[in-house]
Amino acid sequence: MYLVNAMHITASVFINDDESGLHQDYEKWLESLAPHDPVSQYLHNRTGEDNGDAHLKRQIMGREVVVAVTDGQLDFGPWEQIFYGEFDGRRKKRVLVKIIGA
Repeated sequence: MYLVNAMHITASVFINDDESGLHQDYEKWLESLAPHDPVSQYLHNRTGEDNGDAHLKRQIMGREVVVAVTDGQLDFGPWEQIFYGEFDGRRKKRVLVKIIGA
């Protein structure tokens, strides 16, 4: 098994198709669900942050993915790829990748 984790509360790892229209659709959809502005709409932002929307977007898109490995290759369905979604962007981030098993 191959595990990929975003390792930050305002970032996401997910699996989908690498198609530019779909990327734009996700961006538009997420912004409609949790718009960045006005930042005053989020209680979280009372802490001095302005990333309440990024926390919600991450929750929708997920924290990590697990993919089976077969004969040394990631076992994806057609068109599937792993993506990193960054919803805040102000801090240094890291991604955790682990291979579990033999």
